Amino acid sequence: MMHVKGMTLRSVAAGSVSAMAMLVAGAVSAAEIDLMISDVDGKAGLVKELVDRYTAENPDTTITINAVGYNVIREQLAIQLEAGSGPDLAFVTNLGGLNPHYVDLTPHVDAAEWEANYGAVLPWYRAGAPDGIFGFHTEMTVTGPYVNLTMFEEAGVDVPAAGATWEDWAEATQAVMDGTGSYAGMVMDRSGHRMAGPAMSYGAAYFSPDGKLIADDGFKTFSQLMIDWHKSGLMPPDVWPAVSGAKYANGNEMFFNSDVPFYMSGSWNTGNVQSNVGDKFDWTVAPVPCGPAGCGVMPGGAGLVAFKSGDADQEMAAAKFVAWMGGTDIAREWYSKTYAIPAHSGLQAEGLDYAGAGATEAVANGLAAFTAMAADAAEQTPQAYQLQGSPKGFVMYNATVQYIGAALNGELTLDEAMAKVQEELDTNANQ
Repeated sequence: MMHVKGMTLRSVAAGSVSAMAMLVAGAVSAAEIDLMISDVDGKAGLVKELVDRYTAENPDTTITINAVGYNVIREQLAIQLEAGSGPDLAFVTNLGGLNPHYVDLTPHVDAAEWEANYGAVLPWYRAGAPDGIFGFHTEMTVTGPYVNLTMFEEAGVDVPAAGATWEDWAEATQAVMDGTGSYAGMVMDRSGHRMAGPAMSYGAAYFSPDGKLIADDGFKTFSQLMIDWHKSGLMPPDVWPAVSGAKYANGNEMFFNSDVPFYMSGSWNTGNVQSNVGDKFDWTVAPVPCGPAGCGVMPGGAGLVAFKSGDADQEMAAAKFVAWMGGTDIAREWYSKTYAIPAHSGLQAEGLDYAGAGATEAVANGLAAFTAMAADAAEQTPQAYQLQGSPKGFVMYNATVQYIGAALNGELTLDEAMAKVQEELDTNANQ
């Protein structure tokens, strides 16, 4: 993948050792690297802008952007990396699971500064290793609901207050559905990560005392609620039941089109909601519904990482770009323009000018609400942070959608689905 610009060996005289040395020195300084990104949330334009700026400052590096569907990153990237055909850089969400392939950024950053600023999330990339800096956390996220206020107003239904349960929200959104004739009342992304916080609200521990991943009674309780809501029509058949296997699907279009007044998504979607909803209706981010065990949300996010390729110069070029992206000034710009909750503690304390980057009042308020949810979750459901940092977390997420999805469309009973989830965990996560 390395190349030398404008070099032909025919132009080198046989006895010109010094000329050859100069050409070799030039060869190791030039790199062509490729970056994989999913543009599901509209960030590819900013990535290109930053890539262009970086390569203008570093003309010996060429970065090619490869925009793919999120399912490619979620389902195929690990296979590509194992086969040695993966990209040099990617924005990833399986933070711990891909750890064996990461390039350590430590030689290219101020390690003490990165530990001070990103210390809360760096362990998510280490997969149990005690040290090393393996990525720039491009977005600190938490799960939570978007609510169509206009639909509630049209139906004459009060929006449930903070602390309301999932059952309270089910009752309220059913009333909105009845009052407006909407297609459904609540929709949730088809994602085990999205379901994890609500399940924790009903007591799902996700880990046994000896640290093994489990599907327990709390997980079953919320799964039964999901089944009940799909059977009644409160939740639509188009998302969880309609998609096969462990595939991801989201409810964006339903929310954007006012087909549903309540959408369980997360903070990463805030800018996307703003750009797609516009002035079609009023919306807000509501406090996440609660259960008997608390008000569970899942933290997480995405990170930019460099992958091992076997070529030291290639790896160094990729790592240097990640280090540049994670520096405080570029990180401030990135977080502000993408309307992301910063993982950088210094920028959290400083506060970001989202409005100056084009955010509406609804977006700024929404980001504040998501940030508050993250703080509450750290106290009420600490297993959420443990799950996010687990290198086997995606085994749980995938098993959730595959088998609970099968229960939702009638292929399995809930007991059969629970057994299948646990079997998947014991086979692929607990060995």
